[in-house]
Amino acid sequence: MAKVATVITNLFEDVEFTEPAAAIRDAGHEVVTIEKKAGEQVEGKHGEKVTIDKGIDDVSVEDFDALLIPGGFSPDQLRADDRFVAFAKGFMDAQKPVFAICHGPQLLINAKSLEGRTATGYKSILVDMAYAGANVKDEEVVVCKDQLVTSRTPDDIPAFNREIVKLLK
Repeated sequence: MAKVATVITNLFEDVEFTEPAAAIRDAGHEVVTIEKKAGEQVEGKHGEKVTIDKGIDDVSVEDFDALLIPGGFSPDQLRADDRFVAFAKGFMDAQKPVFAICHGPQLLINAKSLEGRTATGYKSILVDMAYAGANVKDEEVVVCKDQLVTSRTPDDIPAFNREIVKLLK
């Protein structure tokens, strides 16, 4: 059973958290939500409420097997906090699986972890990803080096979830 860290804050894209989290749990793995403070509640763009399991200061990369970064406005807010940037970078540096959808790769841009990687994301951040050194593809799901799984939009969630579950086996 894998333990999957999920960095999330207000204005996340609801289904980009709820559907991957459900697929991960249905496959027998654990999902742990992380924000600034445990016990707080964050709210998605469409009203989904999530209670935070752990504060960023109470976790380390070593505690987890993989990282999920849902999209929406959440990753843009999180990348302004060096603790979340360092946390994401730690997963990439340790070659642990990272799953980022839509605007999720913004956190990896700030972590300077996309150079030489093949990835995708929401259309408006593809140029930023390219400037960060990524080989950008416009595909529903891109898997790089059996570590990084990226997708573009909620429409891509079935393919995103399929590759997440496959990688966690």
